[in-house]
Parts: sequence; C-alpha cells; structure tokens
Amino acid sequence: MLNRGEKGPMVFEPDFLEITAGDRVRFVPTHKSHNAATVEGMVPEGVEGFKSRINDELETGFDKPGFYGIKCSPHYGMGMVMLIKVGDATLPQSYRTVDMPARAKPRFEELFERAEK
Repeated sequence: MLNRGEKGPMVFEPDFLEITAGDRVRFVPTHKSHNAATVEGMVPEGVEGFKSRINDELETGFDKPGFYGIKCSPHYGMGMVMLIKVGDATLPQSYRTVDMPARAKPRFEELFERAEK
C-alpha cells in the first residue's frame, strides 16, 4: 500500500493478483494511513469480508475460488483498489454494477479487463 507508485498516487502494488485457493496474502502499509478491506458486493458468495486497522499489516487466507475486490478505506475515493483472482474463476457481471467512488471505477474497470484475459 503506497502513497505513490508506478501507476500514480494511492495504489496497491501489485494491484492484481492471481493466486490458488488456500494461498495467503500479506497487505503491508508502507506509508501511514492505509488499510486493506474487501469491497461490499465484490467477494464470492458466502465469504465474509475483512477490514484491517489503519497502519496495521494484515495477512489473510483466500480459501474460496472467485474474485475479491479490495480497497484502502481512507483512500477509496481516490481510487486505491486492487483485485485478487483465486483459482479458476469467472468475473461476476455484478461486480461492474457495484456502487463505488468515481475514481475507483476506472481503476476497477482496467483490473476487470486484465482479469478477463
């Protein structure tokens, strides 16, 4: 979680991961005031979301195949998002209709396009 990265301000690097069910991901706030949280409506059915505390590192497992939309809660409005694909999954069309801040939408759209290739 960075204030500025390769793709501009307020980014996750990497912003797209493809992992296997059962893998763990560590979210590291390398600058202050960041966290990692699932986006409501952007987790596989039956999965409870998560939200780390501001400035705290979080390591969590992804056991169920599917797509997980992740945001930094304080910087969601600035488009600080990422997408995780777990296992062999198809992106649900409902993810494209999730209500989100204007700056997050184009970043997610770019991630959706990458995920569908």
